Amino acid sequence: MGPMSTWTREELADAFAHFQQQVQAAADSGEWSRFADLFVEDATYVEHAYGRFSGREEIREWVTRTMTSFPGNEMVAFPANWVTIDVERGWVICEIANPMRDPGDGSVISPSNLTILRYAGNGMWREEEDVYNPATFATAVKQWLAIAAEHGQLPEGLPAWATQA
Repeated sequence: MGPMSTWTREELADAFAHFQQQVQAAADSGEWSRFADLFVEDATYVEHAYGRFSGREEIREWVTRTMTSFPGNEMVAFPANWVTIDVERGWVICEIANPMRDPGDGSVISPSNLTILRYAGNGMWREEEDVYNPATFATAVKQWLAIAAEHGQLPEGLPAWATQA
């Protein structure tokens, strides 16, 4: 076991609330570059389907590319279904919902992932790890595509894989 964290539960909770607010602002504006600014310069981001990103600028490039293209750009919010704060480690562990835009019939399609955020202090994060089953996300996206197609709500410029049966 490493040394106890020097951060309080309140600081970790405040940093996570700020993180959530900035993620929603990025989702609302499409300006995902701001997401990377939540991390220290030498941060690590571990994403089980996309890989490991080292440093704020790699995180910025990846998140901007991913969240401004399908299906990331159809996810409208990233609320936490639950949150656990590990004060000793300086970690915030949560389940994040990924609700997609209404495909046309009022459906709420919202695959989720577990996120582990490791705090660096001063409101910044040193690591994020997202844990999920890519097959679950793929099934949700296919369901969304089928309903959106049925209701004439498919977005323009879908990648080829999204339009194959």
